[in-house]
Amino acid sequence: MAKKDDDKNYKVIADNRRARFDYAIEDDLECGIILEGSEVKSLRSGGANIAESYAAVEEGELWLVNAYIAPYKQAKTFQHEERRRRKLLVGKRELARLWNATQRKGMTLVPLVIYFNHRGLVKLKVGIAKGKKTHDKRASDAKRDWARQKQRLLKDNS
Repeated sequence: MAKKDDDKNYKVIADNRRARFDYAIEDDLECGIILEGSEVKSLRSGGANIAESYAAVEEGELWLVNAYIAPYKQAKTFQHEERRRRKLLVGKRELARLWNATQRKGMTLVPLVIYFNHRGLVKLKVGIAKGKKTHDKRASDAKRDWARQKQRLLKDNS
């Protein structure tokens, strides 16, 4: 996501760059996340990793599982657990749509990016994705390489 000039508070905290390589993202959804105070402070300093995490619909709620938020050193007594399950906030219709999407074969919910929005709130972008096979990854690489080579050829001819 590109940073807009008018959004002074917009800041990407953690980006799951591997998700677009391993999965074909069909749709995405922005959702809120329930955090503790020390987790927000840690995110402001940039200590997060969502590369190994995933989202799951369980018992009518959406959860972020295995996301790492570094401990905040100044929070001595009220320290948070680094890899706890965090509840994600979505509407009922979006939740039903996500649950239906994950029931299809090969579909999963992958966290794409966690960021502060223009109001300074922590948001998570979740993608509805289908896992790529090895030959799909090779085709994506070939397509990207061809686009890069085509740009070089056009640049040289100009």
